[in-house]
Amino acid sequence: MFGISDYGAFAAAFVLLLFLPGPGNLALISSASKGGMAGGLASVLGLLLGDQILLWLTVAGVDAVLKSNPPLFITLQWAGAAYLVWLGGKMLLSKPGQGPGLQITPGYYFRETLLITLLNPKAIMFYLAFFPQFIDPVHHQGWVTFGVMAGTIVVLGFAYCFGVVWVTHHMAERIRANPKWTSWLQKLAGVCLIGFGLRMVVAK
Repeated sequence: MFGISDYGAFAAAFVLLLFLPGPGNLALISSASKGGMAGGLASVLGLLLGDQILLWLTVAGVDAVLKSNPPLFITLQWAGAAYLVWLGGKMLLSKPGQGPGLQITPGYYFRETLLITLLNPKAIMFYLAFFPQFIDPVHHQGWVTFGVMAGTIVVLGFAYCFGVVWVTHHMAERIRANPKWTSWLQKLAGVCLIGFGLRMVVAK
């Protein structure tokens, strides 16, 4: 359908990618818990834009460039790991009196989640390695095929991410009343981000 070898499998694979624990999910939860619905939705937009950038870079042939130059891809992986460790350390070392490690402004959450998505090896591997497998070279329809795949990713991604933000926001309303809980959650998020970054390094 539309030049996609197995549309159902493609949609299912992307949904599975969304459910897997990772920096993207953590960024959504952190943004919604500290920035409310505004911060959470800004984070959703950052994640969706990051997905679209990776998808269209793949379309433009970046996958071929990275495959022909492995050191470049390894450098990108290390950059992503370093950024996550830096962001996690920033949250972990933030003192309660200094306010949250992540500023509660929609623009800030948008930029942070966008960077996390672009530097997330899981997302990069999906678009650069897994995504092309669903393109049917015989029935490929050019931009129509890519457009349908991009649209599917936007719809499924928004539905999932909005659900995560909505649930987190309503749970966080009770937690925010207790500053100690907010501080502990922030430090937990920082530890998780550092863990994601270090796991990327070990995996290499």
